[in-house]
Formats: sequence, structure tokens, C-alpha cells
Amino acid sequence: MTLVRDLSEEELLARIVPLLPRGTDTLVPPGDDAAVLAAPDARVVVTTDVLVEGRHFRREWGTGRQVGARAAVQNLADVAAMGARPTGLVVALAVPGDLPAAWVQDLARGLADVCGPLGVGVVGGDLSGADEVVVAVTAHGDLEGRAPVLRSGARPGDVVAHAGVRGRSAAGLALLQAGRPELDPDLVDHHLAPVAPLAAGPAAARAGATAMLDVSDGLLRDADRLARASGVRVELDAAEDAFAEDLARLHAAAAALAGDAVAWVLTGGEDHGLLATFPPDARLPEPFRRVGTVAPAREAPHVLVAGRPHVGRPGWDHFRGEDG
Repeated sequence: MTLVRDLSEEELLARIVPLLPRGTDTLVPPGDDAAVLAAPDARVVVTTDVLVEGRHFRREWGTGRQVGARAAVQNLADVAAMGARPTGLVVALAVPGDLPAAWVQDLARGLADVCGPLGVGVVGGDLSGADEVVVAVTAHGDLEGRAPVLRSGARPGDVVAHAGVRGRSAAGLALLQAGRPELDPDLVDHHLAPVAPLAAGPAAARAGATAMLDVSDGLLRDADRLARASGVRVELDAAEDAFAEDLARLHAAAAALAGDAVAWVLTGGEDHGLLATFPPDARLPEPFRRVGTVAPAREAPHVLVAGRPHVGRPGWDHFRGEDG
């Protein structure tokens, strides 16, 4: 088995770069000091995110390929949430010397699994040594002449809609933490390598979305962010009505673990669905479905569920943990 420390940086790159997609907007691929991406809109959407071993993923739970796919999805979802088409990724990777080189190659394959079908290039980055694996990704996107869809555009009377699944990543994490991944491998896979409705972001922008964001830290926490930015109240329908299909999918895992499927749906993070608001007469693009309405701002709370404040934690906080 070849370890990272057995290879020079050039030798490791030679194993990685051929696995990465070039992308339809890449004018100069990896190999020079910097890549060059086309920017026909003259505006570039940019976002960045980081995955830290032991906090965001564990190597004993999944593969490098799953980590790569997850790193791509969580960044591309932020680009899509602006209503933009993703165009390129830059990846900075820090790894310990005793990491198998094959794990790094698998990470590259995971990036390609997500980016390749979308025409998104993985156009460059950096390699460094570290005590644990750290994956930092910067994503770029093209608005294609449209105005960006901000969090601050929701207005009273708008329809609240969601695209993607809810609660599956939280359920998968619960199965892993309980040491019972065999109970539902599909839910575990969704936590390790979530699948996001990336094409729904530009579709929402074309359909007239007034506000949008990636649901990464829990539906309630991110709905609160949208409500505060827009100066409104978000009134969500009952989870049993708005997310009946998701709850049905989570029922068996919740029963086996004595878990709370409704809590997974409302507060679980890392499904990377999209939460958006639309004018009341707008036709919702697939796969968005109506989950509530926007009301005038009142005193806190800024989000209601079935007309009532939610009791309990609203979602994930990166510095306070689950109970933030």
C-alpha cells in the first residue's frame, strides 16, 4: 500500500489530476499557477466551505469517494441557492503522511462523480501536510444574466417551498452513532454523500424566486435566517403535511432507534435541499413543493410550525454543537 509520505507532491498530483473533470467553462486547466474560468456574465458567484476530519466526517464510517462527493455537494448547493449555475471548484487538501494515497485518489473520484455530469471543472487547489484530513473547497458559479437570489427578498404573501429531501442525513448520522448502519444503508449513504437538487436553484431563479438558501444546518435554523434577512415571519405547515413522504421514509429508522423523525426533518442538517420563497401566483418548478407561507414580521419567533413556536433546538450550530 502506497502512503502519501511515500510520494512527492508531483507524484501525488499525477495520480489525482487525471481523475478530475475539466468542465465546460474551464479555459486553462490545472498545471499553471492558476486556472482560468470563463465568466460570460461578468459577475462570478463564489463560496467556500471546509470539511475537517473528526468533526464533519470520520474515515472509519465512509470512503474517500464519499467525502469527495460531500465536499462538492455542500459547495455547489450554495452556488445553486444563489440561482447560479456552478462552473468550477478549487480544492485545498491537507492530509497526514500515513494516509493511503488510494484514499486521496478516491476523494478525487468523488469530486468527479458530482462535478462531471454537471460540466463543472475541478480546476486547481493545493496540497499540504496535517495531523488530520482537511478538505477546503471554493466553488464558482455563473448567474447567466439573472439577478442573484438573496436571502433578503421574501415578502408577506409569498409561498415557501422546498426542493430535496429532509431528515435523511440526520437519520443516517443517528444510525452511524448508534453503531447500526446496517438497518438502513441508504440513509447512511445519504449522510456520507448527500444528493442535492442542484439544478433546482437556477430553475427557481428563472421561475421568479424572491429568496432562497441552502438548508445545511436544519430547516428551522435556516428558515430563521431567511426570515431575519427578509424582515418577515416564515410560517411552515405541519411536518406531517409538508414532509409526509420524508417522514414515511424515516419511520423504520426512528422506530428502531427510538428516534424522532419529525425532529430529523425539522432540525436535521446536511441534506442540502433548497428553501425558497415565490410570489403567490408563481408556478413552482420541479422538484419544489409548497411547505408554508410568508407573513409580516412580528415579535420573535421568526418561524412557526403549524402556527406554533417550535420547542427544542432549531438545528446545528458549528460552535455550540447540536443544542445551539
